[in-house]
Amino acid sequence: MSNTERTFIAVKPDGVQRGLVSKILSRFEERGFKLVGLKMINASQDLLDQHYAEHVGKPFFAKMTAFMRSGPIVATVWEGKDVVNQGRRILGATNPLDSAPGTIRGDFAIDLGRNVCHGSDSVESANREINLWFKKEELVNWASVQATWIYE
Repeated sequence: MSNTERTFIAVKPDGVQRGLVSKILSRFEERGFKLVGLKMINASQDLLDQHYAEHVGKPFFAKMTAFMRSGPIVATVWEGKDVVNQGRRILGATNPLDSAPGTIRGDFAIDLGRNVCHGSDSVESANREINLWFKKEELVNWASVQATWIYE
């Protein structure tokens, strides 16, 4: 299969607290992407500083990382053809008010600061984020018996 890649998708504390984990994960499974990493974690400030490195020093940074430390996060890694781009489409626009109905944010969120999930925005970001949140041995390489029914 060409253009197979991996992406990092996190259900943020608001999504976990609202009981949306299974609904969010099912969107990726139903689309045909393969789950290769899954864990629940209380993120440390150090991890969040690394994850959001491009935002360090911005006025919203402290509030954003405090929110991300306010409860558990469900961290996942998905694999499939064009999964980074398609994952962003499944999630919807970062600002839920700009997200179309049918997207995760369009269906489950209203405010930017409570947009229920994070998704990598590029293959490079995905690789960096996956390596931050997961150890290599926490990712599972496996063959899906459905692959021939999903990919040509």
